[in-house]
Amino acid sequence: MTAAGTRTDGALAGVGLLDRERIVARPGFNRWLVPPAALAIHLCIGMAYGFSVFWLPLSKSLGITASTACPDLTLASALFTTTCDWRVADLGWIYTLFFVLLGSSAAIWGGWLERAGPRKAGVVSACCWCGGIILAAIGVITHQLWMMWLGAGVIGGIGLGLGYISPVSTLIKWFPDRRGMATGMAIMGFGGGAMIGAPLANLLMNTFKTDTSVGVWQTFIVMAAIYFVFMMGGAFGYRIPPAGWRPEGWTPPAAKSTMITTKHVHLRNAHRTKQFWLIWAVLCLNVSAGIGVLGMASPMLQEIFAGSLIGLPDVGFAQLDAGQKASIATIAAGFAGLLSLFNIAGRFFWASLSDKIGRKNTYYCFFVLGIVLYALAPTFAGMGNKALFVLSFGIILSMYGGGFATIPAYLADIFGTQFVGAIHGRLLTAWATAGIVGPVVVNYIREAQIAAGVAPGPTLYTGTMYILAGMLALGLIANSLIRPLSDKWFMSDEEVAALQAKSAAVNAGPTGSFGIGTGGLDAKAMLAWAVVGIPLLWGVWVTLRATFALFG
Repeated sequence: MTAAGTRTDGALAGVGLLDRERIVARPGFNRWLVPPAALAIHLCIGMAYGFSVFWLPLSKSLGITASTACPDLTLASALFTTTCDWRVADLGWIYTLFFVLLGSSAAIWGGWLERAGPRKAGVVSACCWCGGIILAAIGVITHQLWMMWLGAGVIGGIGLGLGYISPVSTLIKWFPDRRGMATGMAIMGFGGGAMIGAPLANLLMNTFKTDTSVGVWQTFIVMAAIYFVFMMGGAFGYRIPPAGWRPEGWTPPAAKSTMITTKHVHLRNAHRTKQFWLIWAVLCLNVSAGIGVLGMASPMLQEIFAGSLIGLPDVGFAQLDAGQKASIATIAAGFAGLLSLFNIAGRFFWASLSDKIGRKNTYYCFFVLGIVLYALAPTFAGMGNKALFVLSFGIILSMYGGGFATIPAYLADIFGTQFVGAIHGRLLTAWATAGIVGPVVVNYIREAQIAAGVAPGPTLYTGTMYILAGMLALGLIANSLIRPLSDKWFMSDEEVAALQAKSAAVNAGPTGSFGIGTGGLDAKAMLAWAVVGIPLLWGVWVTLRATFALFG
């Protein structure tokens, strides 16, 4: 970049289309174009939350109208059978693979992402996620479950990890004045992806369904094509600020909070600090409590409130006939959709609030409120008060989503911004762990209660609620122990300058805005937001319509 603020042709000689140096922003670029680029990717990979919409149709992919069951089918034989329909439990392993691979790939390739830049990571994410879905479609056509596991679960899961963390570091650098809000805007897209993808998948499956096909493989191919277009658009929409950039008129607050550093910790040292592992525990415990409930939301509501959901308050779950159970299942699906809305809204609300009250205080809110609400949930259930029960779990799920959106800014506050994307990637192993711990706690305690003779009803989940409250109490303790890092962990100014040299090579000038990042929500930015906002609003409308029956 010349002194006049224009880029010379020689500055990018030998730089590839996907290279980090190619996407350093020029004067006149509007920073508000970056969040919709991140949303375009997150709304696509967020369909991972809604993949269960395929389980029942796939369980009848051979029988079409009813499953072709094989009594002697095992998980190992299910991987290769061509004559038996898959069980929902066999298909559900894809969901587990999603989040195990998401956390693992983010941890493994987070450092590479910092060097390669968000555009290259976004393109690789698009190829893995959409390519994995295409491979899963071939698995459906050939009726090979192992191919679905490999395609959607493993390759797609790698795409999830890279896509999830690709915008984090970039957004924090573009919005140093509003770190929480910036990451909240993007990460809420991951929570909202299923709101768009699940009804779209249902629409497509009904369109492609025939007497010989349940319409899943065709739906996979169409959705992969749509997602690829959106994700590539998002990847090529990414820009990074030049070294020394800061928003117009903004200066870093002078020692406003001892919990926010202006220095940087190297990736190789972050995991050697106790602060990293305390934040790891904070995220793991918050997510474990929320994800367990999220996975059991529908059966939990049905078994606790049973006949009262359809105007029969004296009829327990066991006394309902098949038609009545189908009716309350529809209402419970609305409850799950409503929780998704709270999950999404919480990602933006709590992350934005954290800019005002601080990240540590925000997590105090999560844990204190969560403990109270989990402890009161059995009382609300015993009272038969649907409104208080639903509201309490809505707030809990808002804090579950808020925890994801707030954690990148928490890391940036403690470790600095230079390696925050890679550090966040490593921290997401806490999500992979929580994805196992949370459902195991909720599901196995429920099974133990049933084995002990507890009938479906409010008491079936009482013990579970108290245990989840206890997990949040541990998280509260971990959060209270987090302190600022000592100076020995921070990089010197010379080390930081050397790392930023490649970006500095393509720009020059004093520290400041360089005419970059200005413009606000101008026409171009509003168009970019409309591209991602209209599908998101459609998903919200569909979800609200489905949840109306809960109180209608």
